[in-house]
Amino acid sequence: MPVKIRLARRGRRKRPFYHIVIADARAPRDGKFIEKIGSYNPMTSPATIELDRMRAYEWLENGAQPTHTTRAILRFQGVMYYKHLMRGVKKGAMSIEDANAKFQEFVDSKESKVQARMEQTAKEKQEWHKMVSGTAKPLPVVEEAAPEADESASEAEAPATEEAAPAAEAEAPATEETAPATAEAAPATEEAAPVADEEE
Repeated sequence: MPVKIRLARRGRRKRPFYHIVIADARAPRDGKFIEKIGSYNPMTSPATIELDRMRAYEWLENGAQPTHTTRAILRFQGVMYYKHLMRGVKKGAMSIEDANAKFQEFVDSKESKVQARMEQTAKEKQEWHKMVSGTAKPLPVVEEAAPEADESASEAEAPATEEAAPAAEAEAPATEETAPATAEAAPATEEAAPVADEEE
């Protein structure tokens, strides 16, 4: 009896949801199946996959043939990689402990990537809801920095003018001091004038 690992469609119209099942190849798509080993929901971002990896591996070892879509799912979940590692164990290329360690490392890295993608999707969804909720968008940082630069420039010019004002005041007394000096010089010329008359 040919056995397939395939998807059985569930869910309502335009909202598909699939069960990953082991079924006779002659059975209808949504009909009788031997065993359910997981589920697949393509409507989420990223797609939600729940799979019994060890049970899927056992069925692969017993000769079950996956369809194209389920083969991609098994590859993503690491079942095909585990099958590859077990082939190496049978040939004596590695121990079962090394194979299990490599498989666990593969699963952990995949799950971390999926978790990061889920967090990114949740953040994008939250930002989208915030955008359409009607709240005002924050101004760009560049536009806020430009007025501050102008204010700092005007503040820098203001002390400069204040410093220039005392300098002008300091120059003003100097001109007043020169004025008495000219006044003193004037009597000296007047005294010189009578001397010139006496000589005449």
